[in-house]
Amino acid sequence: MRMISADEVDRSLTFAGLVETLREAFRKGAVQPVRHHHTVERPDGAASTLLLMPAWTDLNAAGTSDGGHIGVKIVTVSPDNNAIGKPAVMGLYLLLDAKTGEPQALIDGQRLTQWRTASASALAASYLAREDASKLLVVGAGALCPFLAKAHSAVRPIEEIRIWNRSPSNAEKAADALRKDGLNATGVSDLDAALGWADIVSSATISTEPLISGEKLRPGTHVDLVGGFTPGMREADDTAIARSRVYVDTRAGATKEAGDIVQPLQSGVLNPEDIIADLHELARGEKRGRTTTEEITLFKSVGAALEDLAAGIAVYSKLKG
Repeated sequence: MRMISADEVDRSLTFAGLVETLREAFRKGAVQPVRHHHTVERPDGAASTLLLMPAWTDLNAAGTSDGGHIGVKIVTVSPDNNAIGKPAVMGLYLLLDAKTGEPQALIDGQRLTQWRTASASALAASYLAREDASKLLVVGAGALCPFLAKAHSAVRPIEEIRIWNRSPSNAEKAADALRKDGLNATGVSDLDAALGWADIVSSATISTEPLISGEKLRPGTHVDLVGGFTPGMREADDTAIARSRVYVDTRAGATKEAGDIVQPLQSGVLNPEDIIADLHELARGEKRGRTTTEEITLFKSVGAALEDLAAGIAVYSKLKG
């Protein structure tokens, strides 16, 4: 079994390449049970979340000449980690041979998650963002921020990136890191003004109160909601949902786990039939993405085990040679 580090993941992938890998994965599909979701209570701080995300190649489908794979990701989300300088999200990804069950690789799960999450957002944007979208706002300056900035820049002609965070100093640190990578990025303190400026709004926070005000969005904006992964988390308000054509990564996951979908469904702001498509339907051409330059589109991602499987296979195959 090969141990694969974060640096090796970085050397194995490109955003443009992984977007296309995910497009093909959603087109073909895989077996992916709804993930296990467990709350780990702590007596001295916020509860952690344990996520178990299995998926495997459908051996009855075409295109499994490599014999297929089984993968499972083990993730912990610990909100209090930010206060001690550690990432909130940690994890490992185990890749196995689908026929024999033999372990093939143990991959840095945090880095794999960052790559596949950002690339799934970029995949959605390839269908939903205007083709001339050049202004990107990233809400949240955490570990996903640079990945989202680079992934969206791989599918749209992004010329300027603005970053907002509750802590302005962290927004500026994230912007400085992106500038060192050659991107035109700045930190901003006025979120409402930035929302009205952006062509694409990509939000990756664990907020329980909406940050994205639908009233501030201008026509033609694409909203990418990444952070909320429980029914109690919320990044966009009801107005943003009501003004948008709504899309999700998977219907099963988003309608059960994503507060930005679950809460509007419960209140009646959103009806099930208002969810226009998921990534399977978009990738297969079964449903349409953006239809006009003026409409607001909104994509809610909670993460799909298929994404991890596809990214894990891509990394393993590249390093295997």
